[in-house]
Amino acid sequence: QVQLVESGGGLVQAGGSLRLSCAHSGRPFSNYAMGWFRQAPGKEREFVVAITWSGSSTYYADSVKGRFTISRDNAKNTAYLQMNSLRPEDTAVYYCAARFGVAQASDLVTASGYDDWGQGTQVTVSS
Repeated sequence: QVQLVESGGGLVQAGGSLRLSCAHSGRPFSNYAMGWFRQAPGKEREFVVAITWSGSSTYYADSVKGRFTISRDNAKNTAYLQMNSLRPEDTAVYYCAARFGVAQASDLVTASGYDDWGQGTQVTVSS
């Protein structure tokens, strides 16, 4: 059983930065691809960014390219989402997700491609 715990959310002004963390436990972290999704009020959950188990490949939604960066530290069993140049439209609950094993890009950009989810952390960007 995998447990995922997000942290680092909060309130920030437009143009500011936040770094989210996702602590992974229960199974070997290095076997899992990791993704971040977000869900704003009244909207569906949407893909933000993903990283393969090795860290060799990353995938970004067009809306966050050049502003957000995903990384992982397999020694710390943690994935990170660095968010810069935040905009009010980035306001949402952010969820991390884990998928076991090798995965294609098409698997990692959709919520159905993941096996385990965290509880989410709120990010609010004020204008």
